[in-house]
Amino acid sequence: MHGSTRGGGGGVDGVEHIQNGRRPGGAGRSFPALFVRGGTSNGLVILREHLPPASEWPSVLASAMGSPDGNGRQLDGMGSGLSSTSKICVLSASSRPDSDVEFTFVQVGIRDGSLDMAGNCGNMSSIIGPVSLDEGLVEDPRILEEAASDSCSHPDDMARTASTATATATTTTTALVRIYNTNTAKLIHARFPVTGDPPRYYAKGDYAMDGVPGTGSKIVLSFLSPGGAKTGQTLPTGNPVNNLTLSDGSTIQASLVDVSNPGVFVRASDVVPDSLGGLDKLDPAAVEANPALKARLEQIRRAGAARIGLDPNTESVPKIVVVFPPSPARKNPGINIQCLALSMGQAHKAVPLTLALCLGAAALLPGTIPCELALVAAAKGGVITIGHPSGSLDVSTTIRDGHVLSAELHRTARVLMRGDVFYQ
Repeated sequence: MHGSTRGGGGGVDGVEHIQNGRRPGGAGRSFPALFVRGGTSNGLVILREHLPPASEWPSVLASAMGSPDGNGRQLDGMGSGLSSTSKICVLSASSRPDSDVEFTFVQVGIRDGSLDMAGNCGNMSSIIGPVSLDEGLVEDPRILEEAASDSCSHPDDMARTASTATATATTTTTALVRIYNTNTAKLIHARFPVTGDPPRYYAKGDYAMDGVPGTGSKIVLSFLSPGGAKTGQTLPTGNPVNNLTLSDGSTIQASLVDVSNPGVFVRASDVVPDSLGGLDKLDPAAVEANPALKARLEQIRRAGAARIGLDPNTESVPKIVVVFPPSPARKNPGINIQCLALSMGQAHKAVPLTLALCLGAAALLPGTIPCELALVAAAKGGVITIGHPSGSLDVSTTIRDGHVLSAELHRTARVLMRGDVFYQ
């Protein structure tokens, strides 16, 4: 990236960057963008106005991330060879009465350059509110009363406009930005600290999240009515447990749950080979070093996808999650359930956020495999603490009469760089 997101030699809105082809000196075509961290993911945030029509995105966005790359490293672009760092969010103002901004999430295939827009990324969702405010897409944000609780169930009831709020460089208040995700057709409410007049995101704070060094300000994400994000139902088959028949003729039990993104949940004891040396040895490195285990998990994922009417060839949804009870040997007190997830064929070093939301809800749905294995009795107020390879996270879920009303969790996020992305 180079220069500024505004202008940069190709016009104020950046469209001329693409339309005029090569820039002087052979640097290549470009568009303005932000390089960001959202939770445990990295990627680009691009304003929709800076891109050509969506039909042309494959030739633009894949190249910008350095894909396709048969070596799996994305050395010639902004990606870094991991599914969690090959992500793009395309952002615009919203005309919907229930949202301020909307965005489309794009997962870029590392080796093949495919653009997968079948699901959302919860981690990258955490940066959308702050960026939309700082980039001027939300000019009059809702500012919550300073005494507002992070666990507020109805933030709209407490909102007042920024024009009547007082914020100084030394005082922070809380902004609410309503986000519409086009991938899942679901709403997300983001609450985060702001300062100044006009209010801008205040990234400094003392909130620490596992998988990310240091601390930052807490961003509270509330996913509203997240059930049935892709299939229309929280339990797409109507059953908490399903018997899946695999391509080799064997069968396995799995819970197929769709909350924020669909997941295929299987017991670790049903899939982890004895040669691994026990569940305490189950980590991303062990999975990556076991091609047979990865192949079997992919078979299960594909069988689960077909069972709920999704395309098995779409790698991003559903994802497969191996779950197991908390282990004393891992010395993680307070954990309700442990998991290891695969994302785009790679063992995830933390947990995809939408899968954490799905697992948190599944652990509270009677009869599911996560509910069977989780220490639900130890959960307080609908909060499930999920252990993952990098630590743990809390998911707060509100369920009424079997319907998932909302799911909430906390992230940190910040802009790392702004400028122009050059692509071939």
